Amino acid sequence: MKVAIYSRVIDDDQYNKVQQLLDELAKENIQPVIYKPFYEMIQSSVRFSDRTTVFSDSGDLTDAIDFLISLGGDGTLLDTVTLVRDKNIPVLGINFGRLGFLASIGSKELHIAVQSLVKRTILIDKRSLIHLDASKPLFGDVPYGLNEFAIHKTDTSPMIKIHTYLNGEFLNTYWADGVIVATPTGSTGYSLSCNGPVVFPESSSFVITPVAPHNLNVRPIIVPDDNIISFEIEGRTDHFICALDSRKELVDKKVQLAVRRESFTLSLVRLNENNFLQTLRNKLSWGLDTRN
Repeated sequence: MKVAIYSRVIDDDQYNKVQQLLDELAKENIQPVIYKPFYEMIQSSVRFSDRTTVFSDSGDLTDAIDFLISLGGDGTLLDTVTLVRDKNIPVLGINFGRLGFLASIGSKELHIAVQSLVKRTILIDKRSLIHLDASKPLFGDVPYGLNEFAIHKTDTSPMIKIHTYLNGEFLNTYWADGVIVATPTGSTGYSLSCNGPVVFPESSSFVITPVAPHNLNVRPIIVPDDNIISFEIEGRTDHFICALDSRKELVDKKVQLAVRRESFTLSLVRLNENNFLQTLRNKLSWGLDTRN
């Protein structure tokens, strides 16, 4: 078995956890394939097996890779979308960060996680992605994200007008700082912080959530994800910000934009005892009432 390992940066007190993971993989004769910048960062502090190799980009992740392990928080796991792309490599998120909503497996569960991979006692959730089409190339060859697509005014500009359409039919004009189109996975992220609803991962929907709207009667709306959502932007400045997950670009307001469901999905690994409702309660304190 081959397992790719990806991380951006870790704290000094987490090197022992990385070592523990590598030791657990070695016990099960699993070959680690480590992201090269991360390998170079930790090579002086961690012992590697003789079978350890590295990868530099998505092109190095072949069909021989059985799983990809993300070490970090949810932002690190979002990065893996640009690596696994349409290769259908299952991603296991181990939380070295804070919240860990997507990277829901704790660093104290390393032994359990490795054993679950070996014995295949895991569940794989297929998470839908959002794809951006634009009249000029944006976001290189990865114009898709796991959480959300967002349009936002630049930092110092006045609010913008975002004319929004569903399959070409006018939906609404948002007078706002921006608008978010979230996947079900992203409904618990940026959209939630802007008062968007939580939807289940398998709900086949998009959540359209305005950011600081000027109209009190404008509320988030849920639409089926077989819709194509398009936008026209008006504003006093010539540019606005487009974001896919944690990536962003400055875009001319004349650029035409539309989002749709991506043709492939992300395979997200979870342990049998973890499910969406438990994560909602444990990570976001959903339904918590101190009177009970």
